[in-house]
Amino acid sequence: MTTTTATASSYPLPRERNLILGSLLVLAGAAWAILAWQGAEMDEMSLTMGMSAPLFIALWIVMMVAIMFPTAAPMILMFARIHNTRRERGQNFVPTWIFTSAYLLVWSVTGIAAYAIAVAGDTLADESMWAMDNAPRLGGGLLIVAGIYQLTPLKDICLSKCRTPISFILSSWKDGFTGSFRMGIQHGVFCLGCCWLLFVILFPLGMMNVAVLGLITALIFAEKSLPIGRHVARATALALVVYGTVVVFQPDALPMTMDDSSSMEMSAEDSMDGMDEAPATDGMNEMSDMEAQE
Repeated sequence: MTTTTATASSYPLPRERNLILGSLLVLAGAAWAILAWQGAEMDEMSLTMGMSAPLFIALWIVMMVAIMFPTAAPMILMFARIHNTRRERGQNFVPTWIFTSAYLLVWSVTGIAAYAIAVAGDTLADESMWAMDNAPRLGGGLLIVAGIYQLTPLKDICLSKCRTPISFILSSWKDGFTGSFRMGIQHGVFCLGCCWLLFVILFPLGMMNVAVLGLITALIFAEKSLPIGRHVARATALALVVYGTVVVFQPDALPMTMDDSSSMEMSAEDSMDGMDEAPATDGMNEMSDMEAQE
């Protein structure tokens, strides 16, 4: 641990540091481009959006790269600092991708759970008219639960581990490839404990709603990276509880509900237009028949 403490303050070579940070940003940027493209194409009438399990999970991983890589950059760079210093000293070192891939694995596994929840939700909606009619209110309840979780001790513990990479390094350091992989898993679990309900609320707010994804990314980044991060978490808790309460009593306040209402209104207008056109067409045909008889 003495070696770890001594090397934690040293930085990797500027070229390597910039390469790691640039790679993370490029991957995140590419992931955002895919999300924006898919968001314009997807039909969110169902929680699975009509996707198969492999496609849903793949898109989930893309979403995690877009949202979590920017916020995980400080921890990943800290890991790189230590092992670059070890390499310069001729000691055993571990490539940064070992830690990063383990971190991403945690979020990839959550994609399986998310798909299972989506399938269960779609099945329940198909089989229960009550669930279909009250889906927005259930979503509002979920928003309230997410807000309350923001204030729990578990959230605070996980946020502390994510906010201070040096603290995580000092308390959870493990040597070797296997140890580094376990560190990545452990850090991913802490981040999951910090943010998991912020991703669950994507179900009522819209899984491919790019505006909501951007807001959640900004909130997670502020919580983990800014000095006022804990205040941001509390403010988010208040906002979620208030908004969830509004949705419970006014379901139309939910984005997906508003979209569905707009679609229904457009369909109704199209039907009315068709009904208006039909009598006019029949009248013209009758006039034509009369003229032909004369």
